[in-house]
Amino acid sequence: MERKIRVVMAKLGLDIHWRGVYLVSQFLKDSGMEVIYLGNKFPEQIVEAAVEEDADVIGLSSLGGSHLTLGPKVVRLLKERGLDHIKVFMGGVMAPKDARSLEEEHGIAKVYLPDTPMQVIIDGIRSTVALA
Repeated sequence: MERKIRVVMAKLGLDIHWRGVYLVSQFLKDSGMEVIYLGNKFPEQIVEAAVEEDADVIGLSSLGGSHLTLGPKVVRLLKERGLDHIKVFMGGVMAPKDARSLEEEHGIAKVYLPDTPMQVIIDGIRSTVALA
């Protein structure tokens, strides 16, 4: 039996907008992934949970403007611990130029902006984990 993809999902920092991340978490579960939803956490807590849960992927949600600081910090903390194999995805409301910056300069595997079809997110996670 093949192991399910393990996804740790979290809201970055004090961002209170939880509906989107909760909905994405449900879709990922329905697609056969194992999802551990942390709620609101800071980068150190997210990385620690990913280690404890043997995560393949970290999914971050940001609608509160902290995406350019807290998102890259998660990636940096993973690298410092030698955990580059754990891929970080992000979703939320942000300027497209910020999304590009997060992907091209800060190591976020993929940023999903509003109105991204759920199947695109599911397929993106599956293909990234398959390549790792």
